[in-house]
Amino acid sequence: MSGESLEIGLEAAIGITDYMAFGWADPSAEDSDLMIGGDVAVAGFKEDGLPFVDDFFITKYSECAKKGDGVAEGVCPDSVYEGPDGVGLANSSMLVYGHRSDGVSFVRYRWHTSKVKGNYDRPVNHTANMKVIWALGPIKPPDTINPYYLPQNHGAENFGHLVLNISEHVNDCKGPLDAEDKEDQGVIIADGNVPLVVSSAPAMHYPNPPNPAKVLYINKKEAPVLRVERGVPVKFSIQAGHDVALYITSDPLGGNATMRNQTETIYAGGPEAHGVQASPTELVWAPDRNTPDNIYYHSLYDQKMGWRVEVVDGGLSDMYNNSVVLDDQQVTFFWSLSKDSISIAARGEKKSGYLAIGFGSGMVNSYVYVGWMDATGIGHVNSYWIDGKNALSVHRTRENLTHVRCKTENGIITLEFTRPLDPSCRRERRVECKNIIDPTSPLKVVWAMGTKWTNDHLTDRNMHSSTSNRPIRVQLLRGSAEAEQELLPVLAVHGFMMFVAWGILFPGGILAARYLKHLKGDGWYRIHVYLQYSGLVIVLLALLFAVAELRGFYVSSTHVKFGFTTIFLACIQPLNAFLRPQKPANGEQAPFNRVIWEYFHAIVGRCAIVLGIAALFTGLKHLGDRYGVENVHGLSWALAIWFLIAALIVFYLEYHERQRIRRQIFERSNWVLGNLEEDDSLDLLSQSRTTANKEFLPSARMEVQLEPLNR
Repeated sequence: MSGESLEIGLEAAIGITDYMAFGWADPSAEDSDLMIGGDVAVAGFKEDGLPFVDDFFITKYSECAKKGDGVAEGVCPDSVYEGPDGVGLANSSMLVYGHRSDGVSFVRYRWHTSKVKGNYDRPVNHTANMKVIWALGPIKPPDTINPYYLPQNHGAENFGHLVLNISEHVNDCKGPLDAEDKEDQGVIIADGNVPLVVSSAPAMHYPNPPNPAKVLYINKKEAPVLRVERGVPVKFSIQAGHDVALYITSDPLGGNATMRNQTETIYAGGPEAHGVQASPTELVWAPDRNTPDNIYYHSLYDQKMGWRVEVVDGGLSDMYNNSVVLDDQQVTFFWSLSKDSISIAARGEKKSGYLAIGFGSGMVNSYVYVGWMDATGIGHVNSYWIDGKNALSVHRTRENLTHVRCKTENGIITLEFTRPLDPSCRRERRVECKNIIDPTSPLKVVWAMGTKWTNDHLTDRNMHSSTSNRPIRVQLLRGSAEAEQELLPVLAVHGFMMFVAWGILFPGGILAARYLKHLKGDGWYRIHVYLQYSGLVIVLLALLFAVAELRGFYVSSTHVKFGFTTIFLACIQPLNAFLRPQKPANGEQAPFNRVIWEYFHAIVGRCAIVLGIAALFTGLKHLGDRYGVENVHGLSWALAIWFLIAALIVFYLEYHERQRIRRQIFERSNWVLGNLEEDDSLDLLSQSRTTANKEFLPSARMEVQLEPLNR
């Protein structure tokens, strides 16, 4: 005790959800009515095991409540009486320390004796005899309506009073308390920041005999129940000896189940998890949301040296790697990705009878997962395909959902499940087989809530009472979410630039090189080079737009694979042109490396065009599947018609080119002696060139017209 404060310790053998109350009574009150007007501190433990203490004032024998005029009455915190201005300020108590062990709660706090705030604090005279009151009973945790721990009825026996002078020295302690209910006596609660010391010692009170002579101890407790939280790493400091290898297993006996021709799942540890006090071995284990509720810790070499591990749910943010808040801030969406599956959770932020999340631009034409509690309090999560706006349009699917959970706390529903990324079933027979999740593409998520849901016989009354106003595009790999319309212009620019390159510029450059060589000069060459380089620049710019939208390279979808292949081939062509062998002189036969170069240059270019066209079509399909563009089918048909017209033009030009080459060959059959100029329009890759050369062979019969020379 100091001049202005007093330290008080409260200890009681009570349940984990009970409170301890101690304080000063109204000096003017009768002994039969001391509680009214009492100024007390209420202490206890929260759901997460942390202690708390708060300052209460008693105006009525009832739970704290507010009347119609907003005035509070009952057993209420001082801050409730003081109103909004007193929140966090009207508290004369300050927590110092607290712990709970073997069914006994202990809380120490500091109480101000001289500072009296408002009308709800009793001054404490540390030299006078004062009446104090106490009570024990259950406490109600905070909720959305009352954000405080509120004491409930303490019963007929769990309260009392006495006269106390805090300046007197009293030693009336009867020794340590022994709780009758010791449900948590043998429980070790893992703390992510403090290692659990694993040792071995003789069995004294092993909880599951028969047992070996030596068993495992954790933090000096003999084979306790170990309680861990999903998503919170547990660190072990193994000091049990080199003949004891710790492992976490699904087998209740341990000692390597395979030696007994049994199967087991090992979650952590193994032959290397052994050590001594001088050289301990550290083992870190992180139970996840798929870890069963009850597993075991044992030695790998001997049976029944350990005991049970209770795996409880932690916070969703601990159990999942990513989370985003969906539209209207009403639903939080959690997920964790693995190689072939995705684990998903959703939690509503307000009370409802069911919670539904859907993958699509809206609830119509989307895959929906609904979580609700039935009349017996059992949670369910079902999957549906919705193709309309009435109850008959909600179709139950047989999607392969595992690790399904659904629970409600104060009317707030949380659903969880795991599903494969690709259902890998026959898509033409079951609609849910088309519900493929591509982690590299944004997943559009919507939500809905309502008052009631059932397994069968849905009616329009089961429809939602509130929904999201728009879908949110969730970037699964990046762990973020964005509004859908913000990224569509980027995709439109990317697609249009790719169409200009692969639908106009690159084909135009190839046509110029193929059908304009017969013109005098190098105009065809200039057109070919300018169009190809312009197309390459546009392709690279469009690629930067896509990379900026996805914030990285993700080669997984068919469109991306086609796209990267075509860009690679397009980038090869400038390098190939730089290494072009020298063109042969007129009348000379083309060298072998020149012929090979022309074949390679032509084949790579044509393959790039074909793959580029495929990338355009797969890009439109990807746009429709993942981004819900309504006119994607119309755009696909327009693109197909465009390339069909281009193909007809190519057939027409090819026909006239072959006719022109035939006329040249026919005219060359009547060539004039001395005219050695070679027509550059003949393509090395053209079959007509071979035919023409054959007509000039010495073994062939030909007619020559001689002309006189004029001097």
